Amino acid sequence: MEKKHKKVLEVLQNGGIVVMPSDTIYGVFAVAQNKKVVEKLYKVRKRKKNKACIILIADIKELDKFGIKIDRTQEKFILSKKDKNPTTFIVRCPLEKYAYLHRGLGTLAFRIPSQKTKRSRALLILLKATGPLIAPSANLPGKAPARTISEAKKYFGKKVDYYLAYGRSLNAKPSQIIDITQKKINHIR
Repeated sequence: MEKKHKKVLEVLQNGGIVVMPSDTIYGVFAVAQNKKVVEKLYKVRKRKKNKACIILIADIKELDKFGIKIDRTQEKFILSKKDKNPTTFIVRCPLEKYAYLHRGLGTLAFRIPSQKTKRSRALLILLKATGPLIAPSANLPGKAPARTISEAKKYFGKKVDYYLAYGRSLNAKPSQIIDITQKKINHIR
């Protein structure tokens, strides 16, 4: 793990919030299974309380940490999409203890970054060390996602504990979102 990623790991493990590149666009990151920091992230980002966030995981087996069970067909479908285009999957989350993540919706959105780029491979290494991370886009409501760290700093200033620049602007698009909670697969974005 590179020195800059060790600093990110330290900040996240100590309950901090980090702005850094995801596998798609800049995101605001916090440890998903830390309710206190998730609530702090919602305040910093001024996110609607009833709007759930995407959670990044390193491996499909990490769905177990959230009490999520998927069938073999769903698993094959998720794994078939993983390394093509960034794809987020909405799945049922039956556990009330994760209401702070699903915001009363009973579903969570997960994405496993691909291994296609150096940036996404670095993110996977970080995810293996931190565990699942909540990762909404780096912007305030109604504003465009930050493409640079300086844009992100204009949004969040000192409310974020650490900023990790990618070195150039990110012009990537958000991931596609697919709802697999029903028998019929629903492409949302």
